[in-house]
Amino acid sequence: MSAPLIAASDDGTRVSLSTPTAMPLASAFLWNRRMMVQVNCRGYASAQFMQPEPAKYAHAPNLEARTFMQPEQPYYAHHPGRFFYLKDEDDGALFSVPYEPVRAAAERFEFIAEPGRIGWRVQQAGLLIEASLQLTTDDVVELWLLRVRNLSGRTRNISLYPYFPVGYMSWMNQSAAYRPELGGIVCASVTPYQRVEDYFKHRDFKDLTFLLHERAPDAWETRQAAFEGEGGLHAPSAVQAPLLAGGQAHYETPTTALQYRLALADGADEHFRFLFGPARDEAEIAALRARHLSAEGFAAADAAYAQYLALGRGCLRIETPEPALDRFVNHWLPRQVYYHGDSNRLTTDPQTRNYLQDHMGMVYVQPQSMRQAILRALSQQEASGAMPDGILLAEGAELKYINQIPHTDHCVWLPVCLQPYLDETGDYALLDEAVTGSDGATATVSERICAAMRWLLAARDDRGLSYIAQGDWCDPMNMVGYQGRGVSGWLTLATAHALALWAGICERHGRMELAVEFRAGAAQANAAVNAHLWDGDWYARGITDDGVVFGVASDTEGRIYLNPQSWAMLSGAADPARQARLIAAVEAQLETPFGAMMLAPAYTGMREDVGRLTQKFPGSAENGSVYNHAAAFYIHSLYRTGDGDRAYRLLRQMLPGPDPQDYLRRGQLPVFVPNYYRGAWRQYPDSAGRSSQLFNTGTAAWLYRCIIEGLFGLHGDGDVLRIAPQLPSHWMQARARRRFRGAEFEVEFGREAGCERVAVSVDGVPMAEAAIGAIEAGRRYRVQVVLPLREGPSVAAAAAATETRR
Repeated sequence: MSAPLIAASDDGTRVSLSTPTAMPLASAFLWNRRMMVQVNCRGYASAQFMQPEPAKYAHAPNLEARTFMQPEQPYYAHHPGRFFYLKDEDDGALFSVPYEPVRAAAERFEFIAEPGRIGWRVQQAGLLIEASLQLTTDDVVELWLLRVRNLSGRTRNISLYPYFPVGYMSWMNQSAAYRPELGGIVCASVTPYQRVEDYFKHRDFKDLTFLLHERAPDAWETRQAAFEGEGGLHAPSAVQAPLLAGGQAHYETPTTALQYRLALADGADEHFRFLFGPARDEAEIAALRARHLSAEGFAAADAAYAQYLALGRGCLRIETPEPALDRFVNHWLPRQVYYHGDSNRLTTDPQTRNYLQDHMGMVYVQPQSMRQAILRALSQQEASGAMPDGILLAEGAELKYINQIPHTDHCVWLPVCLQPYLDETGDYALLDEAVTGSDGATATVSERICAAMRWLLAARDDRGLSYIAQGDWCDPMNMVGYQGRGVSGWLTLATAHALALWAGICERHGRMELAVEFRAGAAQANAAVNAHLWDGDWYARGITDDGVVFGVASDTEGRIYLNPQSWAMLSGAADPARQARLIAAVEAQLETPFGAMMLAPAYTGMREDVGRLTQKFPGSAENGSVYNHAAAFYIHSLYRTGDGDRAYRLLRQMLPGPDPQDYLRRGQLPVFVPNYYRGAWRQYPDSAGRSSQLFNTGTAAWLYRCIIEGLFGLHGDGDVLRIAPQLPSHWMQARARRRFRGAEFEVEFGREAGCERVAVSVDGVPMAEAAIGAIEAGRRYRVQVVLPLREGPSVAAAAAATETRR
């Protein structure tokens, strides 16, 4: 019986793939606050670390600095991988683990993703090879364990070749040599610079890359060209010889290749441990070796990393009719939320919108992180009330790349992301905290957010629509308003929503005059959108510098955009009649089996009054993909308007599987939600649904919020936990365990005939309303929630559908 394509452990913490070819880009990632590694099932890897800006210790010349941001590439041009060749010394047969580069079909293959480990089990030619990668909590180093076991029934003479290409690191200076006193190969380079002042920034860079061994090899090679030779990566010339030549690389592309000659009796096995990573100097290499390169060091790192991950376990555990959903929500989604918030995506200048939304997710993991993020962000607010395009996190950091382009949305995210923090913690004292801004002036958090809201109100044209400059939330929409006249329908609606949220916060803070001011501003923004951007069935995306309304029915490309529809529901601009029409339009034009597309039809060529998003391939990224961040906004808006069945259907479509054909189509393991799936559903149906494999995405925070507050309706409200679940109508029962305000709530949901409204009892005592107050920290509450039996699939049909999904 063949192994299932995707398998998961009972507790959901282990997901495995049984083939390297059906989903060749399927990947998993590990991180700590200083580094990240993403590895796919075939052995290709991308890693970066902070020094303090993102840097590489293994590189390929044709890749940008952030290799892992290159989506959907099957094989990188210069193979940044982690490979182990095995050669039978008796007959010369050669294969490699995990699968690349030899690509020999294995008798058994398993790629394994666990929260703290990535691994493989490969059985080939009577040998069982187990490889695994783990990280430490503090150091920039990869810990690799390899085990080779002989199952062939006879003695085997083999050579094992760990091969970790380092690649082209510098045009100034690069070399490599085997260093027996350090116990491994050390590759050296010099980070190029032109300006004298940059030299002083580079002096402490980790320009060494090392591969250290616990067990001394029989031979080695440090020159990539000599190792690969005429045979190339598939059949390296050097492995055809009895021993590697032991060459040193002198200003040529370095590599790290070791050789172990093994005589394995039947049933015998051998273990090997390696460290791979960067260092500043030999003393650091020696210290890393002493700290980690032993069985005890690996075990200590594993235990410490497990403790680190436990700090990000999230506030919700669920048990539903869909085990695949349970596994993702209980383990993998909070892990991804934690990665974003705790590492800040491994950058020193995260975009302001990303920084705030990522920490919004941390509200449900480590709430104090959001508090610190608000204070840090406001400390960089401009005197005008505007927020910068990026938040600087390290001394000497500068705004780079997209953060040098003026975007107009960053103020919006202050109340949008602050609201769930206040709901979860009741920490209204934060509003009175004094913050010194970039101009040296000191004001309270409340005063600063008021200034940001007034900036939004001022940054509008005579019609009351918000200027877009060179982009709003959509980065590459850079030419709608670069001449200073173009406006954003989405931003105007987001402004209305932010103003309304802030008005409510002000009201609860006892500032009624501010609440009146900002509610009036929200109403004006909504009215402007309804007057100028309602197209009859949906809202337009904006108006260009030349006065052309776009995202409307008369457009042949980019006819409808998702974001304005979502935020029109959130802001209240769309009344029930408009909501019905725009939802119908989204369903007809934007929905796919993989979620809702960001726009449709996708642009097939440059539209100069919209911008560079139209130059992206149709169905990729912002040009008509199922851009999950935008899809999460839409799901959030559906939950906010009580459309729970529709919201859940789209939410579930965001996650791969559990149907094998769906996994194959997406090529994505259910261990993170990707930035996007290919769209252009009607234009390019063959590639639609393919995962980008990018795990840096604001989707994670919003998806977690939608599940906690929307799907399960366990919504904090200061000192009260409100219970307003929107479980899909075909679920007859579910369970959840929710942490809130230091207490544990064990909640059982069930539908009953004759129930007309949600009924809640706590520890057997019926509650007058669906809310729990006077919460005692440290107490465990047992909560029973009875829901109406809604129209929809019968219980039997629902059970059958659930079994099919399993």
